[in-house]
Amino acid sequence: MNFNAYLNSLTPDFTPIVNHETLADYIPVDLSIYQSALKEVDTSSSKVFQDYLTQYLISSDKKVAYGGYLEERNLYARSTYFTSDKENSRNIHLGIDIWCPANTPVLLPLNGKIHSFKNNQNHGDYGPTIIIEHSLETHTFYTLYGHLTLNSLDGIKIGDDLEKGSVIGYLGDASVNGDYAPHLHFQIIRDLEGNRGDYPGVCAVKDLAFYTENCPNPNLLLKLS
Repeated sequence: MNFNAYLNSLTPDFTPIVNHETLADYIPVDLSIYQSALKEVDTSSSKVFQDYLTQYLISSDKKVAYGGYLEERNLYARSTYFTSDKENSRNIHLGIDIWCPANTPVLLPLNGKIHSFKNNQNHGDYGPTIIIEHSLETHTFYTLYGHLTLNSLDGIKIGDDLEKGSVIGYLGDASVNGDYAPHLHFQIIRDLEGNRGDYPGVCAVKDLAFYTENCPNPNLLLKLS
């Protein structure tokens, strides 16, 4: 069984990663460069973007918007953290984003232990971030949770064991989460390449083949659609 098939087998049904446990509460959202509605939205402003997402959820009568795996976005053009090297500008998203209000609890989809954590403070970066190590059967891999509250990092220790469904943190607001509308960046990583508390969540086109292999689709676990 290849690794993607193995991931898919771990959670046979929808697995909530925030505290909205009914799949009917969720709706996909397109934030790609091809979404015409975004051309009228100032995505450089976290408040304007939050208003856009809030209205999207209200008009859809849903509570959580999700999506973004391998999505090419203009959202990162506002930050030199992604664009300082013109030949290697990064705009392809490697995780799934879960958009819902600040302070929403984040739930662990599988048993694991804390590998590392860090407050990544570049403009447009993750802000407070936790990485969980999962050693299941013959496989070891990692899940990353970005854009949390600062107090999500309080009192936790490397090596702490955590059970599936436990609260591992809360969604931060724009003042701490890299200046975004509140959301969770959730990413699966096979090899952290020596990183601790951080791992690229956005890549350049030239690196896409590597990251697609190293960072499988999180929806293999979550089954949001």
